[in-house]
Amino acid sequence: MGLLVLLGAIVAVISVIGLIRLPDVYLRSHAATKSATLGVLLILNGAFLYFWIMEGHFSIKLLLGIVFVFLTGPVGGHLNGRAAYRSGVSLWKGSVRDDLKEDLKRERLESREG
Repeated sequence: MGLLVLLGAIVAVISVIGLIRLPDVYLRSHAATKSATLGVLLILNGAFLYFWIMEGHFSIKLLLGIVFVFLTGPVGGHLNGRAAYRSGVSLWKGSVRDDLKEDLKRERLESREG
């Protein structure tokens, strides 16, 4: 349990370093959502197990928190990145792949036609 909390804290610190060091909004969003979500999930799981095993208290609130963070963290990051792309925020100059460009172009053509 303590190991989970410690591991979660380490992953959260690595996520913060990624937020500071990564070059563009898309990579920062990745660090802020996926790794930070993993860190929070590890900490919440450690707390959940602590209360369940050590205190004998099954916390439904912690369990719901785990499910909520697991579902909303990555989805929110994805939507932030998509909104940034649609707003015209440019990719980092070292980016080698842009999958959304063709999809957006096709979507705009379809909206003009139909």
